[in-house]
Amino acid sequence: MPERLWAPWRHDYVTSPEEKSAGCVFCSIGKDQHENDVKNLVLHRGENAFVVLNRYPYINGHLLIVPYRHACDLSSLVSSEKTEMLELAVQAEDALKRGMSCQGMNGGWNIGSAGGAGIPGHLHIHMLPRWNGDTNFITTVGNVRVVSESLERAHEQLSVYFGGK
Repeated sequence: MPERLWAPWRHDYVTSPEEKSAGCVFCSIGKDQHENDVKNLVLHRGENAFVVLNRYPYINGHLLIVPYRHACDLSSLVSSEKTEMLELAVQAEDALKRGMSCQGMNGGWNIGSAGGAGIPGHLHIHMLPRWNGDTNFITTVGNVRVVSESLERAHEQLSVYFGGK
């Protein structure tokens, strides 16, 4: 019998036509310009890029740094986008350390579908907080990750470090 994990946030993804709409989800969120930032889990909007919680995280607090412009790889970015994205990575590192008391961090990008990109046409940087012991038997044996905190709670916890309430 297959193992089951409770992941109620997946229901909205599976049943919502909005989530499955044609086009790039990052471009959509980028164009929204504040109206739905809490719903879209946006933590910060800069001039060239924004920071958003990953809706389908590998771990609590999994952040994405995304340029507004639809660019598929690092060489497609202009200088101001590269600079701001790196500055936002530094800010995200600080927010995750202070807001979630993480003991380490993983960061990087996946370019193209062969490189593991879930949204291969729109480059984004992943920032993942890590804690000693956060990989346990369920990840090793069951090839499953446990996310122990709601996305809304993580948004509330981190928004203060990006100038939120």
